[in-house]
Amino acid sequence: MPRNKDLKRLVRARMKKTGEAYTAALSNIKTRPGNTKPHKAAGASASRSGSAARAATTEYAEIAGMSDERIKEKTGCDWERWVYALDRHKAAEMPHREIAALISDKYKVPGWWTQTVAVGYERIKGLRVRGQRRDGSYEAGKSRTFAVPVAELFDAWADAGVRRRWLDTDVKVRTKTPPRTMRLGWPDGTIVVVGFTPKGKAKSSVTIAHTKVPDRGTAQRLKRYWSDRFDSLGEVLSNGG
Repeated sequence: MPRNKDLKRLVRARMKKTGEAYTAALSNIKTRPGNTKPHKAAGASASRSGSAARAATTEYAEIAGMSDERIKEKTGCDWERWVYALDRHKAAEMPHREIAALISDKYKVPGWWTQTVAVGYERIKGLRVRGQRRDGSYEAGKSRTFAVPVAELFDAWADAGVRRRWLDTDVKVRTKTPPRTMRLGWPDGTIVVVGFTPKGKAKSSVTIAHTKVPDRGTAQRLKRYWSDRFDSLGEVLSNGG
């Protein structure tokens, strides 16, 4: 995708955020200080310059949803470099799975960060907005840490009797791998993917992705719903399950 289209997308993102007119937003982006210092990352060339590069340095992280510092720490590359490297492979024309495979196989990025780079790149290129999947559907994500061992946290989801005490919806457990993952079928046909992570002997976390959600409004409502359900789960766990 041509760089001027990237710049226009950044301008539109700033207009939506600040309410500025197009000319004002463009001027502010062009005059922002950028960090164009080259570094080794993803095999990308160090030669990028001009207003589009400066805009990318200051705006890409916001659109992607993660800071340049964090993504560079974990992958060796900031967002500007990732966009440049993936653009060379015409990744914007690929489905999500192929982008993730490219990042993993060619650039040796570990699993979770492969998805982070792929999703961030897709957001920057306008292929999806935050919370949206490439097929146009949305998902609601939520996580919480509890002061219980991971096996106890997993059982609070897997045991139907315990689950009914905090989850006010009848669900079908489609798959489960104790004490790591679970997939729940929601009555409306959406799917909840649940992951469990130990944080020591007496602490663990749960992360959910409520997928196949039809629109952003429903996704936002589900985020609030899951926050309330996690509160109820915490009460049940504090009372011994």
